[in-house]
Amino acid sequence: MANRLAHETSPYLLQHAENPVDWWPWSDEAFEEARERGVPVLLSVGYSSCHWCHVMAHESFEDDTTAAYLNENFVNVKVDREERPDVDAVYMEAVQAATGQGGWPMTVFLTPEAEPFYFGTYFPPAPRHGMPSFQQVLEGVHHAWTDRRDEVDEVAGKIVRDLAQREIAYGGTQAPGEQEPAQALLGLTREYDQQRGGFGGAPKFPPSMVIEFLLRHHARTGAEGALQMAQDTCERMARGGIYDQLGGGFARYSVDRDWVVPHFEKMLYDNALLCRVYAHLWRSTGSELARRVALETADFMVRELRTAEGGFASALDADSEEEVPREARLHKGGGGRREGGTGKHVEGAYYVWTPEQLADVLGPEDAELATRYFGVTEEGTFEEGASVLQLPQQDGFVDAEKVESIKRRLREARETRPAPGRDDKIVAAWNGLAVAALAETGAYFDRPDLVDAAVTAADLLVRLHLDDRARLTRTSKDGHAGANSGVLEDYADVAEGFLALASVTGEGVWLEFAGLLLDHVLTRFTDPESGALYDTAADAEQLIRRPQDPTDNAAPSGWTAAAGALLGYAAQTGSEPHRTAAERALGVVKALGPRVPRFIGWGLAAAEALLDGPREVAVVGPALDDPATRTLHRTALLGTAPGAVVVYGTPDSDEFPLLAERPLVGGEPAAYVCRNFTCDAPTTDPERLRSALTS
Repeated sequence: MANRLAHETSPYLLQHAENPVDWWPWSDEAFEEARERGVPVLLSVGYSSCHWCHVMAHESFEDDTTAAYLNENFVNVKVDREERPDVDAVYMEAVQAATGQGGWPMTVFLTPEAEPFYFGTYFPPAPRHGMPSFQQVLEGVHHAWTDRRDEVDEVAGKIVRDLAQREIAYGGTQAPGEQEPAQALLGLTREYDQQRGGFGGAPKFPPSMVIEFLLRHHARTGAEGALQMAQDTCERMARGGIYDQLGGGFARYSVDRDWVVPHFEKMLYDNALLCRVYAHLWRSTGSELARRVALETADFMVRELRTAEGGFASALDADSEEEVPREARLHKGGGGRREGGTGKHVEGAYYVWTPEQLADVLGPEDAELATRYFGVTEEGTFEEGASVLQLPQQDGFVDAEKVESIKRRLREARETRPAPGRDDKIVAAWNGLAVAALAETGAYFDRPDLVDAAVTAADLLVRLHLDDRARLTRTSKDGHAGANSGVLEDYADVAEGFLALASVTGEGVWLEFAGLLLDHVLTRFTDPESGALYDTAADAEQLIRRPQDPTDNAAPSGWTAAAGALLGYAAQTGSEPHRTAAERALGVVKALGPRVPRFIGWGLAAAEALLDGPREVAVVGPALDDPATRTLHRTALLGTAPGAVVVYGTPDSDEFPLLAERPLVGGEPAAYVCRNFTCDAPTTDPERLRSALTS
């Protein structure tokens, strides 16, 4: 019999709708139930593509005995962290403060007043590697609640007080100067992995926001070391197993330092950010590898993550059904894309290959070539003799047409395997990142289909996620808006996507929508005294603490994303309040940039734009489809000046303030390069424009 989660729209919550656990969604009613029964709350937080969330669900939440104990002694609340990042952030802060680490699934025990008193992440069904079993944890919490209630209440109260007193390192309202990016670059150089690319040890995550900073810093200062770190890291990732060598797109992270074995889930935010990073790397260097990866990643997003409504799904799972051996499959008569599995879900099963599987698809001669080209070994680089495909050798050591033929046949064979599940939930923030990436990539590489995909996704965000007061809804699914309000990253990233779309399409309506969203950032998310930003609006649901975090995680923090969008909007419009807000918000970079540059990369990137101006480029022409106008426009978009904003239109257009009083020159299309609305002499020459935006 289904529990209360059957009425939810989150794919993660729906995965637990048939559990014997009597789950509640996060709600006032759940905590009222706990008060009436006099029992604590078990809060379990995860997300759809989380491997260990699935493991704990199968081991414990699907177990009748465990469920019976939970139902008798707790009110059990299940939260999708992607729907409620505020709930996740507040309790993850408590978990990390208490244990020094965090992760998902997150397991927290709360009083009926939502105060936490015991924490953990994954708990096994039996004691393992020094970890207690989940049943032992449940029994210990139950006995503490019934026998030592005063002690529990005291601990919970102390935790809430400690959280309330925690302050972020905020550098004040003064914007960063030259010193902070220089110190950040020095710090990154110390942490850089010279042999393997990237920063730190295992597990190793794609440093998307840091690479964006490095590219901008090189563009502004000429620092070759910054460009070298960006180039080498991008190449190592693109040649590693973290990148899908057959279908494009990046996995979440590498479990090793060498980028060989990924955690196989593919997230929209990673791929949107990395698509844009590789497009910007190509813009800076002309790298053919960067061009290929940017386009393949864009195509992956459109092909694998685009939903029927035109938005982009959140993720593909790491796990899929294990493939039936060839002999058994032939005996069954073959199978379609989701047929022929064993029913056993295995991490990475869709992506890995053995030499025998390559020979089965390619024949012995081409299989021998493929094993060398993709680094497949008899021992395997993953598990049970299987290998993750890589590009350990330089491109071009074999015939390119032969390689493409091999890749095509392997892709077709892989499509007969049971595919990973897809989380079809549309998250506003991540779709904003995808809009920006697809719009720019489409413009750079003359792919109007990618720009069209960006426009369609942006239309969906306006139509379904934006209400008549320009307030955002965080998620939607199957064309229905969810119940949760947007958080700061939603407003910031969607505004960023709209600003990119305005620059690429020349349609001023996207600038207007961005302005509406950023007005909410000014009025509902910003502390008027300090200029600091909060992750939730002033009128949002009150939790035990109002979440506030300026550091990047898997995606840019809402704080620094908002600063970047505010700065871009100010450059487009000349709005002094938006520029002032951006400068005040970037004060956090003064405090954190020199200390923890790996975790505030987007703030450093925004600081680079601020230090450069950012430059404002207005392209005017007799008509938007005029070839000379389009050439100037594309040249402007390909300029590497950090955070430069670009608009184009006809001289009489009133869609963009930057176009005001910008006439043609001698009847010819012209480009104006400005800072703070003060412009250099206009040019009709694309080469002069290119030079003006690369120096």
